[in-house]
Amino acid sequence: MIYVTRRECFNAAHKLWKPKWSDEKNIAVFGKCANKNWHGHNFELFVTIAGRPDPDTGFVFDLKLLSELLKSKIIDKLDHKNLNLDVDFMTRIIASTERLAIL
Repeated sequence: MIYVTRRECFNAAHKLWKPKWSDEKNIAVFGKCANKNWHGHNFELFVTIAGRPDPDTGFVFDLKLLSELLKSKIIDKLDHKNLNLDVDFMTRIIASTERLAIL
């Protein structure tokens, strides 16, 4: 068994904010991440695939295909976007990095 890891990068803005809370509580809990004017991050995404190399190709997985899948399914949806406003699966939740990783 071997492991192959692919790294992709993207940039996105967001704000950590819970509408039911007061401004003071949001700032106390989320600090500078509750900035009303948003803030951005340079994200790194690591995807690791495990398996045995194919005897004909030597590949565990075609890395060109993996890169294309990551781009179309993840990067294109997140890169240079506002996670709170532009990303449909993040608009109704607190747009934390942890939630982004789960989704």
